[in-house]
Amino acid sequence: MVGVSRLAHFDRSSLMPFADWAAVAVAVALPWSTSAVGVAIAVWLVLLLPTLDAASLKRELATAAGGLPVLLWCLGAIGMLWAEVSWHDRFAGLDGFLRLLAIPLLLAQFRRSGNGIAVVLGFFISSTGVLIASYGIMIVFGHEWPRVYGIPVHDTIFQGSEFLICGFGAIGYAALMLGKLAAPWLIAILAVGALFLVNFAFAIASRNALVIAPLLLLLLGWRLYQRKGVSAAILIALVAGSAMWLASPVLRDRIARTVVEMEEYRATNRATSIGQHIAFLKEALAIVGSAPIIGHGTGSITEEFRRVTAGQTGVSAEPTVNPHNQTLAVAIQLGLVGAIALWIMWIAQLLLFSGQGAVAWLGLVVIAENILSSTVHSHLFDFNNGWLYVFGMGVLGGTILGERDSMSKKSNSTVDRQLHG
Repeated sequence: MVGVSRLAHFDRSSLMPFADWAAVAVAVALPWSTSAVGVAIAVWLVLLLPTLDAASLKRELATAAGGLPVLLWCLGAIGMLWAEVSWHDRFAGLDGFLRLLAIPLLLAQFRRSGNGIAVVLGFFISSTGVLIASYGIMIVFGHEWPRVYGIPVHDTIFQGSEFLICGFGAIGYAALMLGKLAAPWLIAILAVGALFLVNFAFAIASRNALVIAPLLLLLLGWRLYQRKGVSAAILIALVAGSAMWLASPVLRDRIARTVVEMEEYRATNRATSIGQHIAFLKEALAIVGSAPIIGHGTGSITEEFRRVTAGQTGVSAEPTVNPHNQTLAVAIQLGLVGAIALWIMWIAQLLLFSGQGAVAWLGLVVIAENILSSTVHSHLFDFNNGWLYVFGMGVLGGTILGERDSMSKKSNSTVDRQLHG
């Protein structure tokens, strides 16, 4: 029996590094391929689950950052009971909440392993490949590129999130690592980070990303120098924004078309992109208002939009499966109870990254970008953006918790030496 116990322990330990490399594979695949991400996640789970024990999972579930995602999933599961749609639709609705269950698993894994930075580097290097491809497309193909201009894979929405996280993550990381990294490395990281952000001036970018970029710049200024940093960030935003506006006809056209779409929607109720977002917002608010406390049940979004748009005309007659707002996507199904749980989860995860280190900054960028972009998208329910958030939150959160555990052990060791010295 002792031999069997030792063998089981050895087998469990031997899988740990492979589980870490599987997480790296997920991060590398995210910028490029949805199917590859699905395969990598399946491999990661198969390798990780045997390495976890009840005590480590219980520890993460007892924290707000790890337990609240599971609570939100539980609410989604319970919400299937009162949904007035088929069970197929109810389970399809629950699928959007399912990836939240991976967060405590990632927290437990990277609190223990300390290899979270390898996952971050994998994502950053892979995203840099997308960045190079984006500039290459614009230089070589120009507007003859058959897909969206400057978008080699995925779409403007995911590339916008990816480039915002990498750009501000790299610039903030370099600023926080001054004096700790060699100058050539700092310059290289700053340069690549800047190229991620400059890309928004030339590729066809998500309009949401163009709005979020100045907000993340303000957040970076506050993190570095508080009020003085915010003032500097405002000045940089004005100067850089003006330069990009003058240098980029693509950016000017993108903003001009936004204004035109707004006017067309107001004048004719035409189904422009902006018009659809406004119409979906109005309809979603009406749906939430008809069942404000516990919502219409998990999986009810499509049916409720079909009901509220019946008999309408123009853009208001278009039903949707997505209200393009994460809070409303949850509130339609789970009411204010679910929406409050969502926001408490976000706040708890923001607080996890309230420290001053470089890893804390990276985690803060991931969470802040998700919250801001989820005002016009349901990113937690989207495959690519949802997994980007889950892995970013889980890997960086686990790394932060591991660092705190290490500091606590060192502190306790020092106290013990002083008491027994």
